[in-house]
Amino acid sequence: MNHRIVIVGGGFGGLYAAKGLARSQASVTLVDRRNFHLFQPLLYQVATGGLSPGEIASPLRHVLHSRNTSVWLAEVTDIEVAAHKLILGDRQLPYDTLVLAAGAENFYFGHDKWEPVAPGLKSIEDATEMRRRILSAFEAAEMEPDTQKRRAWLTFVLIGGGPTGVELAGALSEIANDTLKHDFRSIDPRESQILLFEGGDRILAAFPPSLSEAAERSLIKLGVRPRTKAMATGIDADGVTVRIDGAEQRIASKTVLWAAGVKPSPLGAMLRARAGVQLDRAGRVIVEPDLSVPGHPEILVIGDMASLNGKDGQPLPGVAPVAMQQGRYVAKLIEKRLRGEKPEPFRYWDKGNLATIGRKAAVADLGVVRFSGFFAWVAWLLIHLLYLVGFQNRFLVLSKWVYDYITRNRGARLITGVKE
Repeated sequence: MNHRIVIVGGGFGGLYAAKGLARSQASVTLVDRRNFHLFQPLLYQVATGGLSPGEIASPLRHVLHSRNTSVWLAEVTDIEVAAHKLILGDRQLPYDTLVLAAGAENFYFGHDKWEPVAPGLKSIEDATEMRRRILSAFEAAEMEPDTQKRRAWLTFVLIGGGPTGVELAGALSEIANDTLKHDFRSIDPRESQILLFEGGDRILAAFPPSLSEAAERSLIKLGVRPRTKAMATGIDADGVTVRIDGAEQRIASKTVLWAAGVKPSPLGAMLRARAGVQLDRAGRVIVEPDLSVPGHPEILVIGDMASLNGKDGQPLPGVAPVAMQQGRYVAKLIEKRLRGEKPEPFRYWDKGNLATIGRKAAVADLGVVRFSGFFAWVAWLLIHLLYLVGFQNRFLVLSKWVYDYITRNRGARLITGVKE
């Protein structure tokens, strides 16, 4: 019988692991609740009408067409560690090697009641719900005769000053100042307020301070009002309460968007209960240098679910490049194990960080080189196109970006879904 490899999760880690095993003699089964791989770094463009969901997603069966690879559309309900079996509802899936790459989900720091009124951005459904709320806010403002209530509809609050929050803020500014400026009669979308609140000392904390400052200047130029050391203490359907410099301030807003935190998949807690593994403070599985689970070398954990320190002694960040490299690594590790060879520990190669703020504005930290502005924006575009899965998607996204750049239009401005 061929060695049975089961991969849970079709995100960056799981996909790169499966692709790395495409020529293996082992039998590979990828399990995911969705039948597609989602390019999460561009979700914010779906949320702001720049792209459609199908342009940043690829069917897993199309991407993983190797003869040794199967795709199962299912959800893991339990893990029988001793028996080497996954429980998928009423089905069982045996494994010899298990790779857990189930990613992360939105985290509200114990305030789960905020989720219905402040959606995060981790899935296609999140993105289309954000898009519905953003575009519906302008529609509601158009029909609102009361000045104060109209102002609440035209006030957009973003919680979290990381790359997602910054990119959303910049895109929202472009919607208000360019895309929609001629679409309404009773309101001027350019009068919208876009507020970005970050609890830390600066936005884009993972970047050098000079690039954080450059990003803040770019946001201000776009009309965004970023505030640091600002903690959200309350969010409801009518607005947000923020603590700034020790004083609480109430802001009336009908559209609050969450970009402040994520937590690993619940599979980490399940693995702790079944295998006694340790989790870090963020809920990630603490793994060995080869990404295996202590005491269970047949179980590998990668991506947002894994906690492993980098060269600086700090846990590796939950970003796509880490998951990609770990996916490639575990594929090679499994092959070496099957040949009886001892693999080297995982080493992350940090190629740098990029974040876009808006039209012709971005920041790039490539290690020895740090820059911002137009060339950083071009670098961001090229790198995202390079890592987007599928030639068709690359072509469609590039075409959309060229069209939007020339016309300043966002063609995917559809209000879909049912308002509760």
